[in-house]
Amino acid sequence: MQAFNHNRARALLQNAEELFSKDDVDNAVKAMAATLNQRYDRPDEETFPLVLGVMGGAVVFTGNLLPQLTFPLEFDYIHVSRYGDEDQGGQVVWKVVPRSNVAGRTVIVLDDILDEGETLAHVKQRLLDMGAAEVILAVFADKAIGKSKPVKADIVGITIPNRFVVGFGMDAYGYWRNLPGLWAIQTES
Repeated sequence: MQAFNHNRARALLQNAEELFSKDDVDNAVKAMAATLNQRYDRPDEETFPLVLGVMGGAVVFTGNLLPQLTFPLEFDYIHVSRYGDEDQGGQVVWKVVPRSNVAGRTVIVLDDILDEGETLAHVKQRLLDMGAAEVILAVFADKAIGKSKPVKADIVGITIPNRFVVGFGMDAYGYWRNLPGLWAIQTES
């Protein structure tokens, strides 16, 4: 079974196209950090934001971004999943809710990709319903899907074409989150 998985994972990259190199990715994260630092690194500020990483895809992005932030913050994570078939959109299920109190706070949500936006729209509304003063959506990649989305990211690292990508936390069938750049692959039908 392990050889099959190894071969399947390798096969995904055989005809892949590199869309963004490691340098492109690093520069995008650096620019996002600069934007956040400009907005939240204010010595006269008495409060500081709660930063929530959306697991599991945002783990690589979050791990690269956090050390570049120069303002005090509290970090936690959330885990949400969408179940159901694509035609019906599926139901958003919260596996891990914020452990910290969000009421009255600025909450910065870090996610790897804004695809169709249903999950992030739900996350934003849920945090607002929990009393967050504001919810800032910072996504590493915004996929240009050619139609409107129910939510717009406040801060975007890169815009990617409407293709299936792996790398920098994004996976295909559980593989290749560890790639330092972004690669477009052909998915299995």
